[in-house]
Amino acid sequence: MNPRPVEPPRWADRLLEAFLAPHLLEDVQGDLHEVFYKRVDEVGATKARREYGWAAVQYVSPFFFKAFRRGPSPGIHESVEYVQLPFFHPDMIRNYLTVARRNLVRNKSYTTLNVFGLALSMACSILIFMMVSYHLSFDRFHANADRIYRIVTGTGAANALSSAGVYVPMGRVFRDEYTFAEKTGRVATNYGTTISIPGTRSTNKFREAIAFAEPEFLEIMSFPFVQGRPAALAEPDRVVITEAIGQKLFGDQNPVGKTIRLDNRMDVTVTGVLQNIPANTDRREEIYVSFANLKPYNDWFHEENWTGISGNMQCFVLLKPTVPVAEAEKAFTAISQKYIKDATERKNVFRLQPIADIHFNLNYDGRMDKTNLWALSLIGLLLIVTACVNFVNLATAQALKRAKEIGIRKVLGSERAQLFWQFIAETGIIAVFAMLVAVGVAYLLMPLLNQLFQIDLSIMINYQLVGFLVALTILVTLLSGSYPGLILAGFQPILALKGKLSQKHVGGFSIRRVLVVGQLAISQILIIGTIVITSQMRFSQQSDLGFNKNSVVLLPMPVQEAAKMSTLKSQFMQLPGVENVSFCMQAPASQAVNMTSVRFDNRDKDEDFLIRTKDADEAYMPTFDLKLVAGRNILHSDTTREFVINETAVKALGIKSPQEALGKILITSKGRRRGPIVGVMKDFFNNSFRGAIDPICLRANLGEYGNCAVKINLQSRRETLTSLEKIWNTSFPEFIYSYQFVDDQVAQFYALDELILKLIQFFAIIAISISCLGLFGMISFMAAQKTKEIGIRKALGAGVESIVWLFSKEFIQLTGIAVLVATPIAWWAMHRWLQDFVYKIGIEWWMFALSGTVALSIVLLTVSYQSVKAALVNPVKSLRSE
Repeated sequence: MNPRPVEPPRWADRLLEAFLAPHLLEDVQGDLHEVFYKRVDEVGATKARREYGWAAVQYVSPFFFKAFRRGPSPGIHESVEYVQLPFFHPDMIRNYLTVARRNLVRNKSYTTLNVFGLALSMACSILIFMMVSYHLSFDRFHANADRIYRIVTGTGAANALSSAGVYVPMGRVFRDEYTFAEKTGRVATNYGTTISIPGTRSTNKFREAIAFAEPEFLEIMSFPFVQGRPAALAEPDRVVITEAIGQKLFGDQNPVGKTIRLDNRMDVTVTGVLQNIPANTDRREEIYVSFANLKPYNDWFHEENWTGISGNMQCFVLLKPTVPVAEAEKAFTAISQKYIKDATERKNVFRLQPIADIHFNLNYDGRMDKTNLWALSLIGLLLIVTACVNFVNLATAQALKRAKEIGIRKVLGSERAQLFWQFIAETGIIAVFAMLVAVGVAYLLMPLLNQLFQIDLSIMINYQLVGFLVALTILVTLLSGSYPGLILAGFQPILALKGKLSQKHVGGFSIRRVLVVGQLAISQILIIGTIVITSQMRFSQQSDLGFNKNSVVLLPMPVQEAAKMSTLKSQFMQLPGVENVSFCMQAPASQAVNMTSVRFDNRDKDEDFLIRTKDADEAYMPTFDLKLVAGRNILHSDTTREFVINETAVKALGIKSPQEALGKILITSKGRRRGPIVGVMKDFFNNSFRGAIDPICLRANLGEYGNCAVKINLQSRRETLTSLEKIWNTSFPEFIYSYQFVDDQVAQFYALDELILKLIQFFAIIAISISCLGLFGMISFMAAQKTKEIGIRKALGAGVESIVWLFSKEFIQLTGIAVLVATPIAWWAMHRWLQDFVYKIGIEWWMFALSGTVALSIVLLTVSYQSVKAALVNPVKSLRSE
């Protein structure tokens, strides 16, 4: 029996027959068979069949497939047999790059405009990417970040008010009575603690935020220990500090075992050292004191206090992997029913906030609104689109110049796809070069970004940034190059060689008009946004807040001793530049929230709302120029004997007029503060304009006077501040002097809005600059195209103004259309932004008119240079140029 002959795999032959161009099939198949039988002898039948199959697969490329479907081009391929290389063959790529380089060098101005425009937009995109990445990384570095939550509280009517704090015992009860969490840790922060080294005359003391923390808190968080461990905080009088604090206090000495003093009254021993706290966390405390020291430090924080919530008292939990959040939250309701006796406070709602949400949730003291990040990302994308529009416009405008080149290439056999990729290669070179420039520009702009955001970013090469740069380069290449590439590759060779291609063959002016309108509309939206936000900010800054914020300075009071405070006030009042002095807990408008239950006129139960307390002496109202609408001011007292409430509180209590409230009894703080209402003050803004005015009561309470408010004459500001510092340092030599103007404190309400305004202004300028670059290129091209027309017009007597109008009228029309397109979009976006404010401006028609005028002025300024230049050319030269 004869052995079965060795043959190539049948499936491979069928594959070649199915996909290979008919005029190539015989040659290719014959060559493969010849190689196959040779390889059978050399490597054996199995390997030879495998090699044959692989070779057949490699021949199924788009080129051969396309050729099979369409067949040879009549008149060109019929008589000429040739072998084309695949699109991405190294030789073809080398050819693309060589041709691209030559074209780009030949059109230097075109290349420069595109590189500069793309680089500018790419640099902004890099900065935005780094900023967004930075904020999105907040607190994501903790080992179990997906299971770490903070217990937060909803208070007030319908839980409209939010607090990041909880009752002091809440965390302990949750840990002791429920098993939902692996760990539960409480932490209470005190800002502005004076830190010093006891027993020394060292001047090395400073103010720092400290946190009283349970060991479980440091076990939940992933702050690495250099020395010690979380259990170091299990005993009282222990403290864990960071390396930076250790260096600040003890230099190069090992801080473990050494003692530091808190506010000149509490000594604690260092038992652990943490690595420096990373920048991307909102837990910025660098000194963690044993939680057992909290009550001796501040008696309000005791384990039976179920009657008050402070934002400084927070609790974190590490849930077990299998525990649903909703299930764990049910425990808070049970705890509330079991331990909270007051019916009003029992209405408070507790929930678990993911740690990743802390940085972005403004209701719970978040630092950044995530919506702003997405808005910035959108602006970055729009900048890229704007620059790409420039590229497309200039490329299609230049396309006719390359008509003959394209025609010759087609006659010589270039496929449409090859021409397309050739143009993509040219675009890719520009994009890569622009990216290199953009990285340099971003590096130079980074200090400005850090200053604006008060962060410390630097361009560090990492896989995320590299991935973004590569993706951005590819995106820009495809966005910019695809449409012009398709236009160029689609030229009919006969028309191209005869020079009969016109504007309609390169997309016509209509496409470019649409792109220019889109580009101008983006700039318009940013300009309108700038105008609206600026108007709202001016409204916030210039509106009457109902109190004096411009000439009052706040000095911290380290101790609340009546004799010392009286002496200090007397000394301050003797200064010629001081007009009034008041001791208080906080200014009328403050980010600190102190709210308590309230009962009115001996009613059976507490009101269903909480009242905001302003603990202050009798000088508070004249110092801040608060106005009375009924009754009188409170009298001097160290404890609460009477109240002054505001108009909102009168309405909330259901009283018809301020006069009717006078003499009625008010009870706050669960019966601990009681007295008659002696006055009603005019409403003032105690929050930012984002929040409504709260019901407020003013009461005396010396133990809570944490600040001294001094009203000064601004004309002698410098001398007065110097004198205040001398007196304060004499009274409290062991503490650190500092001060803050109330208007600066109020300005912090709008810090985030100010930041957004600066960014939009910056990016609006960038967008307008990129648009101007595009218009400049377009008008340059138009001037070159109309050289002959300009010469004829001038020879027939046309003036400069008519030539300028010839160029300008079209762009005026396009700007008008852009205004119409941008107006509804900008109105919608700004209307949404203003919804965050309770007190806000209206969006007026003049904002859109002003924006359109600004845009039109910029466009005419850009267009006029080239149009005047073209109009001034000698007509003889213009006619000879043709």
